[in-house]
Amino acid sequence: MAPMSDSTSDDGPQPPVPAYLRDSYLAALDTEVLAVGDAGGRPWAELADTVCYPEGGGQPADSGRIGTTAVVDVQKVGDRVRHFVAEPVARGPVRLELEWPRRWDHMQQHTAQHLLTAVALRELGWRTTAFHLGPELSDIELATPSIGEVERGRLEEICAVEIREGRSVQAAWIDPGEIEHLGVRSRRLPAGHAGAVRVIEIAGLDRNTCGGTHLRSTAEIGLLCLLGTEPMRGGTRLFFVAGDRARRRLAAHEARNHRLRSLLGAADDELAAVVALRLDKEKELNRVVRQLGEDLAATAAAELAARPAKVVDIHWPARDMAFLQQVGRRLAEAAPAKVALLTAGDGVTMVFAVVAGETAGVDLASLGPRVAAALGGRGGGRSPIYQGKADSLAGRSDALAILSHAVSR
Repeated sequence: MAPMSDSTSDDGPQPPVPAYLRDSYLAALDTEVLAVGDAGGRPWAELADTVCYPEGGGQPADSGRIGTTAVVDVQKVGDRVRHFVAEPVARGPVRLELEWPRRWDHMQQHTAQHLLTAVALRELGWRTTAFHLGPELSDIELATPSIGEVERGRLEEICAVEIREGRSVQAAWIDPGEIEHLGVRSRRLPAGHAGAVRVIEIAGLDRNTCGGTHLRSTAEIGLLCLLGTEPMRGGTRLFFVAGDRARRRLAAHEARNHRLRSLLGAADDELAAVVALRLDKEKELNRVVRQLGEDLAATAAAELAARPAKVVDIHWPARDMAFLQQVGRRLAEAAPAKVALLTAGDGVTMVFAVVAGETAGVDLASLGPRVAAALGGRGGGRSPIYQGKADSLAGRSDALAILSHAVSR
């Protein structure tokens, strides 16, 4: 691929452009606040020039500071760049500074995307249809129904070779009529676009229309890792991380694996098998616990059903609503003439259930709210169980009195 003419590079004749496009590595700028305003409670400022990239093209906005005031978002409004700030700023000369680590990360991810897109097209004929740079992962959407492990590995390895090549990455401005002649990839120019078009060229590999910020060389990507895929709109979304972000992710994985090795007493290559074994054991233990809970509910219901009184009650400090429901359903079947007050809780989280069997002769719909009020709570439900939460069990005796009075009429 022959290089584009130097006369169209960023150092040659070109339309006026903001500093973030003139030099992606420029981290600070002395400029001037020309206009200020407020949009939906968000103060903003427009500057004579800016190093802050406005959100667009799949790349998030930069952040930084105007003087001592934080720039929290940057958006393009017509042909102006609007800086949303943490508090209003005054018109006049200012020093604008980027949050450089964020910009560097975006440059690494975006340049990696250009490289990955070019390699996928050259090696496998897969066209990129979308790009998204996220806070943790980035992704491209490729026009292929699926990507196998072998293909993914091949893409990653070829990208690694291109990174080691240290191919230069340069921006240039060209006439729209030259796009096809120069072999420039272009999804589509914005509606109403006029004048020169900005092109990012990876020497000998790719040319693509783009208004984002990029590295000077593929070598500065450092590392590109392809993480996984998912189907998307008839194509496939491919997730990746690059550069310092990939190193941080690796460090986090190593720290996590160290913790898991300590907890499980297993080597890295045994961790998955050990976790799978323990999950199987946990499933079996949960099954046993559920069965024991059902057995206990059956025993409790039988004991309550055997009591001679028509109104019965019991409290469990360490049980929950699901357990009360099990006991209540069994009791209503075993002793349909009984009324019961079931409570559970440790004084912090408390629940109750009023149970009235089919032949108990009470109106549960009106009785339930009165019991709930006595317990300082509220509830709902329908025959044979009215259930709810209680603020306090101090009113338990009053609740029982309400039930006893109801069955004695």
